[in-house]
Amino acid sequence: MKHIVVIGGGIVGLTTAWSLVERGHRVSLVEREAEVAQGASHANGGQLSYRYVSPLADAGVPIKALRWLLDPDGPLRFKPEASWQQWSWMLDFLRACSGPANRRTTARLLALGAHSQTAFARLHREAALGDISLRAPGKLVVYRKPAEFERVSRRLKAGIKGPEQALSHDECVAIEPSLQDNDLLFAGGIFTEGEAVADCREVCIQLADRLRAHGNFKGFHQAQANGFKREGRRVVALKTAEGELSADGFVIAAGLQSRELAGKLGLALPLYPLKGYSLTAPIESAHRPPEVSVTDFERKILYARIGSQLRVAAMVDLVGEDLRLDTKRVDSLKRAVRDTFPQAADYDLASIWTGLRPATPSGAPILGATPFDGLWLNVGHGALGFTFSFGAADILAELISGRESPLPLDGLQFAQ
Repeated sequence: MKHIVVIGGGIVGLTTAWSLVERGHRVSLVEREAEVAQGASHANGGQLSYRYVSPLADAGVPIKALRWLLDPDGPLRFKPEASWQQWSWMLDFLRACSGPANRRTTARLLALGAHSQTAFARLHREAALGDISLRAPGKLVVYRKPAEFERVSRRLKAGIKGPEQALSHDECVAIEPSLQDNDLLFAGGIFTEGEAVADCREVCIQLADRLRAHGNFKGFHQAQANGFKREGRRVVALKTAEGELSADGFVIAAGLQSRELAGKLGLALPLYPLKGYSLTAPIESAHRPPEVSVTDFERKILYARIGSQLRVAAMVDLVGEDLRLDTKRVDSLKRAVRDTFPQAADYDLASIWTGLRPATPSGAPILGATPFDGLWLNVGHGALGFTFSFGAADILAELISGRESPLPLDGLQFAQ
């Protein structure tokens, strides 16, 4: 079997490493931080949304974006940069904002989500994961505007029958009683049974421990990946600050850093960071948190109870690689949270996190081979990295092992 170097110690890199060692490959993992899950995997929304996968790019989104930008508490922020990467990504995003393009991408992501759900169940069993705060309470997307809810309801009725149900305000409250703790009257909601939540960071920590104990794992390397050594069209080594690391194959799964690494070889990955924020607030006995996963559609805020904490994740800020905490954005999020779930947790003790979610313009990740022999990609999962990581890792491990992908990769492969 091959020796494969995986670059990236987040959920995507770790699941890829696990899928490879389970197929008999020898694997080394390179991560620049001292611990795993220090990027977008650290405090993300925690939702495993296998069926709620519709990408941000859709018809009508550009008009909505203008309204969001004018709203001080809106879910979107945009800071123009003198960067071709930002403007190129934005142009491609606008091209993807059509109904047909959205439907094609959604169909691909639904297939990937279903495969990921199966792959996660297998990994959970094989790796014998312990307490990761895993629950499957279902997901409820609530809509404030009647016109938006009606549009989504019509699309649901016209599509393939699945576990989704269109619910009235009262039916939403019956499923999630904590919604009655506010004075809001929702137009309705879409509930999907079987959607899950878990602690992504804890999954990463446990997977790292299982890898260390696996006979096919050669070890972690804390090092900054700086580029690659080539012999013709074959990549033969990874250049790091600690020296070169030779192998039979290399997987780029390094989040936003993947763009720079691929660029060293002249590969232009269409990745741009979607900056998001999260709050993690403790839940005490007097609190009444939502038991199902809840997404506030118009405000683009999701709520998930992860163990004894409430995780609240939100916002899409197109501000480049700026990781500073914007106090105005944090205050805006706290106001929205107290307005919607005032009794759910102790928000005064909430920890705050911000991270960069590397996304493609279409919303679909990039999986598979590159024009260079021995170099593979598992990048661009955006806000659904936790959800898609298991299925994407399984697909990539099959390809590296010389087998066919279990899913058609149309629309998910690298194109330049």
